[in-house]
Amino acid sequence: MGLFNRFRGGRQQATHRLGPEGDYLANWVATHRGVEAFVEPKTTVTDVTVVLIAADGEWTRRIVGERGARKLAGALHIPVYDVRKTGYPQRMRDFDARRRIIERREREQQAE
Repeated sequence: MGLFNRFRGGRQQATHRLGPEGDYLANWVATHRGVEAFVEPKTTVTDVTVVLIAADGEWTRRIVGERGARKLAGALHIPVYDVRKTGYPQRMRDFDARRRIIERREREQQAE
């Protein structure tokens, strides 16, 4: 580690070990306000996933594995919750509802 590396932002240094998904998520966190991580359990189709949800309800989901979810949230310095215990925040559902309305209006305008 260089002499001045400790003064640089911790996000950049910590995410380099998380690979391309970690880079994408670090950028997503940096460009959104009030981001929280919600860890989803492993299913028969996918491994453990993490959903990052911003303050406005916008969200992104990535497969990160069991250890990767907690490691990622720690590296990005954001709160992490178990979705089985907390559920999804209302702002995520509201964002999806607004997006569906906008998409429906766009389809109707194209049909005219």
